[in-house]
Amino acid sequence: MQRILKNSYDRLIKPLFFTRRFYILFVSGILLLVASYALPFLFIAMPLLLGGFALTALADYLFLFSRRNPVKAGRIVAERLSNGDINPVRINIRSDYPFSVRASVIDEIPFRFQQRNFNLPIVLTQGREVEISYTLQPAERGEYRFHDINVFVRSPLGLVIRRIVAPAEQTVKVYPAFFILRQYSLNGHRNNLLETGNKKVRKLGQSLEFEQIREYVTGDDIRNINWKATARKGGHLMLNSYTDERSQQVYCFIDKSRVMQMPFEGMSLLDYAINAAVLLSHVALIKQDRAGLVCFAENIDTFLPAGRKMLQMNSILQALYAQQTSFPETDFEKLYAFSRTRIPQRSLVLLFTNFESFSGFQRQLPFIKSIARNHLLVVVFFENTELKELASRQVESTEDLYIKTIAEKFIHEKKRIVKELQKQGILSVLTTPKNLSVSTINKYLEVKARQGV
Repeated sequence: MQRILKNSYDRLIKPLFFTRRFYILFVSGILLLVASYALPFLFIAMPLLLGGFALTALADYLFLFSRRNPVKAGRIVAERLSNGDINPVRINIRSDYPFSVRASVIDEIPFRFQQRNFNLPIVLTQGREVEISYTLQPAERGEYRFHDINVFVRSPLGLVIRRIVAPAEQTVKVYPAFFILRQYSLNGHRNNLLETGNKKVRKLGQSLEFEQIREYVTGDDIRNINWKATARKGGHLMLNSYTDERSQQVYCFIDKSRVMQMPFEGMSLLDYAINAAVLLSHVALIKQDRAGLVCFAENIDTFLPAGRKMLQMNSILQALYAQQTSFPETDFEKLYAFSRTRIPQRSLVLLFTNFESFSGFQRQLPFIKSIARNHLLVVVFFENTELKELASRQVESTEDLYIKTIAEKFIHEKKRIVKELQKQGILSVLTTPKNLSVSTINKYLEVKARQGV
């Protein structure tokens, strides 16, 4: 019995809400009832008015609650969302009511978005499926959990609201920004990634890369005859064909220490660095280079050897989507030792980190120089856009003068870091977080143009 009562309550009472129109009419009826003590003609009419109001509300309730599952809703969202980009989400709704109803749709989106006024109004007609859409722009990587879809419907009478819950539990993963990869894929196939300067053509030493097995032609080097393939062909000489190797190793070294926790426009510096590293790796693979990855802080916790297989881009995304910053300081000495032992071949290394002071940079400079002796190193770090805003403000008080002076000091130290890197023969990219991806790609293409590959 108790179970039956609970089920009846959950189905008939718990989903019941009243509209503003209902409360206005109800309060108006109370006021008229009070006024009827002074106006006798109202006292005679009040039972009819209250009875009509009650019957109308009851009819509205029966219209909405007579069917068990009158509205069906489902969510369509990609299994992977792109961090920092606008991602579309669609909701399909179908009504089985024999009349048109107005509805408000509230999707229980992941709490990380902190959208507390989410509401999508819609009109539903009988037997027609309607699709509504909205967008989400995540600012953190990781797993996001969607919950149920709530549909609040009301009939044309507009006195009663019924809440209908459509189960739609779903977990999606937010990966580093990958929407823009399609644009670079198209440009790469059209050879538009490098549009300036003259391209030099040169061969990188004597390194050769296997291309195919073909039949021997007079004049070919007999040292390249493939005797096993020749035996399988019944005596026809088969030859290993090689081509000059044009690819190089491109590694992204991503700092995950506390210097990368600083937020800009809702995203941390680490998120900006990861988005840029994903895009750079994609462009490198398009340019026939081998892309690799190293994530570090006080220890080296992620290492993906450089490669250019079809699944390399997916491996990079899987390695990066759950990376988080940590509080310890970066150990560049361990990074140098790791790069010396695990990456013996000279490679193009883009080091994503940040330096807020020249003294902090000087502590790490010996290890950066050591890495640069073994690899072609590009140090990528960030301009502090908020400091630039402070430095550009008008001075109206002594306090403003102090703040402006300190801001200009830190901006000057960033420029000193660039000059010191140039003096040591190390390439650098100093850019705003917003322009990081474009600046990094441009530097990579500039290095490729210099090398003539």
